Amino acid sequence: MRIGFIGLGRMGSGMVARLLRGKHEVVVYDLNDQLMNDSVALGATKVSSLDELVAKLPQPRVVWVMLPHGAPTEGTIARLSELVAPEDTLVDGGNCNYKKALHHAAMLKAKGIRFLDIGTSNGVWGNELGYGMMIGGDAAVVQDLRPALESLAPDAKTGWGRVGPSGAGHYVKTIHNGMEYGVVQALAEGFALMERKRSAFDLDVAAIIRLWNGGSVMRSFLLELAGKVFAENPALAGVEPFVVDNGTGQWFVEEGIETQTPTPMVALALMARYESRIENSVANRFLALLRNKFGGHDVKQS
Repeated sequence: MRIGFIGLGRMGSGMVARLLRGKHEVVVYDLNDQLMNDSVALGATKVSSLDELVAKLPQPRVVWVMLPHGAPTEGTIARLSELVAPEDTLVDGGNCNYKKALHHAAMLKAKGIRFLDIGTSNGVWGNELGYGMMIGGDAAVVQDLRPALESLAPDAKTGWGRVGPSGAGHYVKTIHNGMEYGVVQALAEGFALMERKRSAFDLDVAAIIRLWNGGSVMRSFLLELAGKVFAENPALAGVEPFVVDNGTGQWFVEEGIETQTPTPMVALALMARYESRIENSVANRFLALLRNKFGGHDVKQS
């Protein structure tokens, strides 16, 4: 297949590399010229504009957008909708709110343009291991893109599939990421507890993780990555306690509120991430002073 690919960040560049290894022709566009040159070194063709990218693709075109959610994705899809033709296909493979995907699907359908929303997982490991892809959209369009999807996935039969109509791909990816928030937070709290007794019991956390991954019910890819973290930096030295998020955890919790579905674990995990970013927290300083007022508890001075 010949595919236009927009966005060569930490996932996009790996996806292009995997497509090229699958013998697809890829035309790439990114604001970062060095990232485009890296893809060119692997066999891609670079362009200097969206107009040029569309011009280099045969009809019916396939253009895959792999950009941050919000203005970058929305602006790019809006512009592409003016450049491509009916029966061309646009793919949004980034993290996007499923409500935006529904909007894009309806807007593009009115112009005769086909659309897939593909929730994509496996991060920086996808180039090596393959990408998990949760696909929303028309089944016939999915089949037309099957050669590319099989090249991107861990193998031709596993790790990818249509999960429902337009919007379903990003919806399922939001649920996936929200669940990930909860699991990762549980791991973090467990290792924090273990740190309290590490010296007393002479605990080798990396070795314990290897033990767990060897046969316990906790074995998982996330736990494998945790093992790499502790093997490379046992004391977690030189790392600020600041945890970012990509918005999907918030969407997960908002969906729980809208549907009145309790999601306390993921909500707390999301709040923990927000808490990690607050320097000189007003809330925590207030708590210290209030506890001093009603209980005479000590206040640690800065």
